[in-house]
Amino acid sequence: MNLQKITFTNKEGQTLVGRLELPADRHPHNFVLFAHCFTCNKNLSAVKNIGKALTSNGFAVLRFDFTGLGESDGDFADTNFSGNVNDLIAAAAYLEKNYQAPSLLIGHSLGGAAVVFAAAEIPSIKAVATIGAPSNPVHVKHLLHSSLEEISRQGHAVVNLSGRDFTIKKQFLDDLETKSLPEIVKHLRKPILILHSPQDTTVGIINAEEIYVAARHPKSFVSLDGADHLLMQKKDSTYAGDVIAGWAKRYLFIEEETVLKTKHQVAASLDAEDGFTTQMKVGSHYMHADEPISFGGNNFGPSPYEFVSAGLSACTAMTIQMYAKRKGWQVDNVEVHTSYSRSHKEDCEDCESNTAKIDTFKRDIRFKGNLDEAQLKRLLEIADKCPVHKTLHTDTQVLTTLIPS
Repeated sequence: MNLQKITFTNKEGQTLVGRLELPADRHPHNFVLFAHCFTCNKNLSAVKNIGKALTSNGFAVLRFDFTGLGESDGDFADTNFSGNVNDLIAAAAYLEKNYQAPSLLIGHSLGGAAVVFAAAEIPSIKAVATIGAPSNPVHVKHLLHSSLEEISRQGHAVVNLSGRDFTIKKQFLDDLETKSLPEIVKHLRKPILILHSPQDTTVGIINAEEIYVAARHPKSFVSLDGADHLLMQKKDSTYAGDVIAGWAKRYLFIEEETVLKTKHQVAASLDAEDGFTTQMKVGSHYMHADEPISFGGNNFGPSPYEFVSAGLSACTAMTIQMYAKRKGWQVDNVEVHTSYSRSHKEDCEDCESNTAKIDTFKRDIRFKGNLDEAQLKRLLEIADKCPVHKTLHTDTQVLTTLIPS
């Protein structure tokens, strides 16, 4: 996981804090903005799990704290729903300037309503997903039911939500009254995915129906059966993230990697702008080779020598198990740990000379099983007879020809 702390300013000049999570093994094909639920923050476990599911599918995800929440500046009492929408617009502008304009908006609970409004204001957004969203922002009032009279009379009240006290001002409620989500959804004309749990006791399933009916096609509904409103079970939030990733790919531009074709066992392809990140076709499998960040790479895959070391480790383990099975010996597990370096030759005459160094693979082997000393000794001898080991010890040749363009 590649997680970066980022800051940006909102419309009022206040500093908002977020986390940008990037895929661990590739450049992101699309950027996502995530809006958390009412009075929540970017670090809610469900938000993290959904983000991880998306990054594993090649998306970059920005989750941030709305004004007055979490690490972000501002006083929550002075915020409102319109402010949340403006925060999303500011976050989108930050991504466009510093990375890439976001193409997907995801919102949870009241954040789901906010992303629908924001999507109408952010040209780069191609698709929207809501999770447990109310069909109208005014729905929040039912959470404040016992304090509505006090807010109306005094202009504000301290309300306890999920064990924490928040000051809610009348302007917050007045702002909600001006927002009609069904009307916005009706004219959105962007693909929308609505995820909702039938067992949601905070925002009833009827809200999902109202959003779906108001929206134009293409629109989709997925039931999060058995989940609670906050998706506190990891399996529910991870599932939601996987579903959104799969659905969104139908509506977003994702550049296909060039499919390498070769008559050889392995092929590698590297564009000029990709640094060291090399596409690989190994047999029928596709992967990346790269160099560590410290060497100027992106660390999106093993280095060339790590691939060689991996081949030696795998071949050693296979050869040992094959021999043990033929002998009827009990080897429950064999671990082969290999690393590569250039070391001085043993007993060399000029050990200070660079020419005296030799390619060295250090290999450590661990066995689990019912084996005596004689068997262990023999298996170590067999390790030296694995085909890759033999190849590394014999004279080899590389025959290179030019493939016509």
